[in-house]
Amino acid sequence: MNASLPTDDVAGLLVTPAALATELTAADPPTLLDVRWRLGGPPGLADWQAGHLPGAVFVDLDRDLSGPPGPAGRHPLPGAADFQAAMRRAGVRDGHPVVVYDDGGTLAAARAWWLLTYFGHTAVRVLDGGFRAWRAAGHPLPAAPGAGVAGSAGAPGDFTADPGHLPTLDAAEAATLARSGHLLDVRAGERYRGETEPVDPVGGHIPGAVSAPFTGNLNDDGTFRDPAALRERYASLDVAPGGAVGAYCGSGVTAAQEVLTLALAGIPAALYPGSWSNWVADPARPVATGADPG
Repeated sequence: MNASLPTDDVAGLLVTPAALATELTAADPPTLLDVRWRLGGPPGLADWQAGHLPGAVFVDLDRDLSGPPGPAGRHPLPGAADFQAAMRRAGVRDGHPVVVYDDGGTLAAARAWWLLTYFGHTAVRVLDGGFRAWRAAGHPLPAAPGAGVAGSAGAPGDFTADPGHLPTLDAAEAATLARSGHLLDVRAGERYRGETEPVDPVGGHIPGAVSAPFTGNLNDDGTFRDPAALRERYASLDVAPGGAVGAYCGSGVTAAQEVLTLALAGIPAALYPGSWSNWVADPARPVATGADPG
């Protein structure tokens, strides 16, 4: 595990559609990043072209928020230079507020939030409820070309990527944390138990990891549950502030949402970026199955 565990200001993590709509009327509004994405496609660019928040720039998760797939995982962290170039194309500026959104599950948006924060940006928020919440509130949704071109803002940004501002785990550290602290597996329960594995070659979980599906973090409308409800949920898993906590998923995308949710509950957590796709790349690593952590 590297970097110190963050102490996040919960109020600075999320923004509501109403508050964002007001901010967008300012002379220098936040930079908006549309990161709609689906595992297996199609790319979210078509969604952006059909309608997006005013001024939002499309950012492709596979191209801009991940490195090339391989033994490090299906969505390894991008290199600092590559991420910096992508964010500058999107108009991201050092210190200038950024708001990220997706379709409402906050999976891709949380990945963008986590990466920007990890690489040193200090003013990143997630639109609570995402695109669905914005549309449901009746706010405008211009179609392409809108303001800017997908993947390129009207003016380039000056963001400097400086890695290491959030804690991460490698495989060995994840294994240790599963035994000495709390490692949360946020995939669906049937994948954790090894009953099915639709993406990776091996089913099951890291021995000692606890099942904590990400779907338990959200309300029915795709917004986050309130911090008190989240703390209650994590307490039921014996996870509380002050302990060592980490999260993993299939490839490090969904687990970023868990890290964000834990921050909302006041529980700093580390991300295992390679997650299960990295864990099973080495056949020597043990695999547990069934409902018991193992």
